[in-house]
Amino acid sequence: MKRLLIVYHTQSGRTQRLAEAALAGAREIDDVSSVLRRAFDTTLDDLLGADALLLGTPENFGTMSGALKDLFDRTYEPAAGRMEGRPYAVFVSAGNDGRGAQAQIERIATGYGWKAVAPAHIARGEVQAGDLDACRELGATLAAGLSIGAF
Repeated sequence: MKRLLIVYHTQSGRTQRLAEAALAGAREIDDVSSVLRRAFDTTLDDLLGADALLLGTPENFGTMSGALKDLFDRTYEPAAGRMEGRPYAVFVSAGNDGRGAQAQIERIATGYGWKAVAPAHIARGEVQAGDLDACRELGATLAAGLSIGAF
């Protein structure tokens, strides 16, 4: 069974709400195993075992969270050359515009050799119903893509 790993960090709870919506959408696809992990709890084996990744972060001071950066710091070298072409997408909870966090994740994903398969979703300010819907759709899209072999 294909595996979608949703990794996130939250302090306010907003990013967790988005992550849980993404998980709900992903779980609509029965033949994909979808797993939700906090960034600090995510291991190299979790990353290597995932067929696709959905990465969520708050924007802190115009950048991704330190927890997500920590995950990248811990796994980049041992994962080098082992995750080429892995599909991924991003969601950001931002008090500002979120583009700084998005750009940093995309830059790091390029280093891993991952392939963006859906546009990032940035929730600005308080999480709205439309943000939850967008993340639910993002989760379903990645899971469906795995299910049909699109990526």
